[in-house]
Amino acid sequence: MGLPSSNDDEARFSAYVEGLTSVIGHADRAKPLRDYCLGLMMPCERKSVEPMAAITAPERTAAQHQSLLHFIGEGRWSDEKVLAKVRELVLPELERHGPIEAWIIDDTSFPKKGQHSVGVARQYCGELGKQDNCQVAVTLSIANHDASLPVAYRLYLPKEWANDRKRRRKVGVPDEIGFKTKPEIALAQIRWACEAGLPRGAVLMDAGYGVDTDLRTSITALGLSYVAGIQSHTTVWAPGTGPRRPKKWSGHGRPPKLLRRDNKHKPVSVKELALALPRCLAHDHVAGSHGGEVVLAICPCARSCRASGLLAC
Repeated sequence: MGLPSSNDDEARFSAYVEGLTSVIGHADRAKPLRDYCLGLMMPCERKSVEPMAAITAPERTAAQHQSLLHFIGEGRWSDEKVLAKVRELVLPELERHGPIEAWIIDDTSFPKKGQHSVGVARQYCGELGKQDNCQVAVTLSIANHDASLPVAYRLYLPKEWANDRKRRRKVGVPDEIGFKTKPEIALAQIRWACEAGLPRGAVLMDAGYGVDTDLRTSITALGLSYVAGIQSHTTVWAPGTGPRRPKKWSGHGRPPKLLRRDNKHKPVSVKELALALPRCLAHDHVAGSHGGEVVLAICPCARSCRASGLLAC
């Protein structure tokens, strides 16, 4: 099976692969890279090496299988350089269809049967919709209404992996890679994107990330707005409300800092706040609700809500 019949499509594909070849090192990697990229585009059900070998070289499947295994398993190149080259090639085409409007934080999960793949553990697997044995990667993509482009990717390393020196050495996890939560990985990716000068958009994240107050506060500090899924029982201070000030200092000891609450000064759940909003305002604050979870459009540049005790936006 070859490339699509259009000569223009084939030329564009060749130019794209040639661009990637320029950052992966040795020239002898060019053909397996082309075959691998071709395999990803072909209509085989599983995108693992064996079926990709069968569809890209049906007359020499065994040899192709070994070639692709070696390319994937032994290739030494910089993921950052490859992603940068992809961005260089694709972003101009993406922006031809409209400006970047969103930065999307998300998980990508890979179900696994064994225990030896880096980072594999029993954890929530989005592909399966339940806890199971899998790997999970944290990704950042930039998007407009036409398409999205992944710009950052990092495999999540669970604590049991991060603290297991024997397993780390066996699979070659670099010494500088330690345990980070998924929101911490996502925040590092967002900070990198800001420093790299990528075209900005509103940060979109589901409740797995939206519940992390430090992440939301740090995104605001970077000058970005966001839309975050949060749990319906999360408490916030409604617009125009807030806690009572700390008690007046008596002049002895440390000045009081504890904010106070009473029957007139208390936070409400986001679900309660959403249901109380007039319809005309609800669209500014509430994007939708599903399964006991309220999704808020939280924009620090518009009407802000404060999480009880901590800034939410």
